[in-house]
Amino acid sequence: MILSGSLRVGKRAGTDVRRTSGALVRAVSDLVGKAVDHVLLSNKRVASAAEARQLLKRDEQAEAVTGEIQRVVALAVPVFLRLARGARLTKVPWVLVASATLSIGAAVRSGVKEIQSLSSLIAHRLEQETGAPADPALVKKLAVDLYLHPRRAPNLNGPVRIVRLTRKWLLGGAFGRKTERRASRAFEAAERIDAAALAARWNSRAS
Repeated sequence: MILSGSLRVGKRAGTDVRRTSGALVRAVSDLVGKAVDHVLLSNKRVASAAEARQLLKRDEQAEAVTGEIQRVVALAVPVFLRLARGARLTKVPWVLVASATLSIGAAVRSGVKEIQSLSSLIAHRLEQETGAPADPALVKKLAVDLYLHPRRAPNLNGPVRIVRLTRKWLLGGAFGRKTERRASRAFEAAERIDAAALAARWNSRAS
């Protein structure tokens, strides 16, 4: 379940959420993949954490995946409402329900921009240190890892943590949690990675 441990829900609601959340996770995976690909296809790169923060103020990159963002939001809002109802939150203010689309949409849009800025910085580091084009799969893996846990060393093992990312965007949007500070720490972490060593480890896994 996407929000396991976040809200106590009944068995029936839990079943409903499990049935509908798979499409949401796939939509988030597609969104992140296309967002990162759009960054890599561009000749522009972010060379520092400071530049990454500045890039967040512009909307050009997020606009390229507007359709994917809308699909994620369309799937995320029903999942959140099912959880709220299943948790017997009968006193959930209707204003919260009415604003769920806007708040979750804003969170996903901001999150995509943060992932794209981070991906651009990671790609720059990889290309500068290896002298080769950045592997999109590696950029995606590092970007999501650093975005979720900027204070941890990136873990190249296992799949991209899309479920955890989905949970963060869904809850963060529903409850108005800000992500700027975490994104800033992720940018700073990207500046410190040993890009050459990470690329070598990644390539050795593929061989």
